[in-house]
Amino acid sequence: MRRFTAFFLILFCLAATSATLPPDELSKKFVGSWRLVSIEGHPPGRPFVYDRPTGLLMYDPSGHMCVNIVLKADRKPFAPFAKGLLTATTEEKAAAFESYAAYFGTYTVDAKAGTVTHHLEDNLIPGRGGTDNVRWFEFQGDNRLYLIPMEDGKGGVLPRKDATYKLLWERLK
Repeated sequence: MRRFTAFFLILFCLAATSATLPPDELSKKFVGSWRLVSIEGHPPGRPFVYDRPTGLLMYDPSGHMCVNIVLKADRKPFAPFAKGLLTATTEEKAAAFESYAAYFGTYTVDAKAGTVTHHLEDNLIPGRGGTDNVRWFEFQGDNRLYLIPMEDGKGGVLPRKDATYKLLWERLK
């Protein structure tokens, strides 16, 4: 009976360790370029209407990342195109700023917590350099990735079960 119990204990331990990837293997799953598929829910504390958002997220093997998201598909071009930024009105510039999100920096993966942290070097929003964006992550196979912000909109953290704001990304080939 002791051998039988020991055998199943060893079998259970082997199954448990093979079901989760080692930390460096998990980090490697992030590497590549990802296309935004959808945004579900709204950022806590910031009601916002998304209109066919598009985006690109990149993680490289050296630990760098960047993300660009167009939040609204109906962005109005500045006219005339050749001198757009120079001739755009304050209202046009504000609308362009409000419909775009972008930042870059480095990233770290915490396998135990199930989080990826984006360490911002700079951001479209001034003053955000040197801050962290922490995201829970969920892989769906090898080609889909949910990133779920954990901020509650008030300077705190939401419990994972209450987080409903999700960005779904699909790996580019």
